[in-house]
Amino acid sequence: MDCPKCNSEMQELKIETLHGKVVIDQCNSCKGLWFDNGEAEQLKGDWMADFADSGDREVGKTYNTVRDIDCPRCGKALVKLNDPKQTHLEYEACEEHGVFMDAGEFTDFKHETLMDVFRDAVAKITRRQK
Repeated sequence: MDCPKCNSEMQELKIETLHGKVVIDQCNSCKGLWFDNGEAEQLKGDWMADFADSGDREVGKTYNTVRDIDCPRCGKALVKLNDPKQTHLEYEACEEHGVFMDAGEFTDFKHETLMDVFRDAVAKITRRQK
């Protein structure tokens, strides 16, 4: 499978959790992550998944500006979504197959902090001004 953001090859990461093995895909270049439907939510509460997002958050932010990307599974256009709990967090999703998170986004998704409340407020203000 190729990365929807930078078109580099993605490799499988096998993560052993208390509830079984989860296999996600990580880009060899930009370190973005592809999660099939339900995998990100399954790994969110599992401490074994802490190492999965090994990419540089600043590099991930540069790839966050890439638009018009396609699902690596079906080729349909991915939709840009804001996480319902952390509205500052944006990722791309295919309704049928899963979500793509740039480097650093899964760590943010996984660890909700007080700083996220501040980021959410700033994101709401910024969106209103557009």
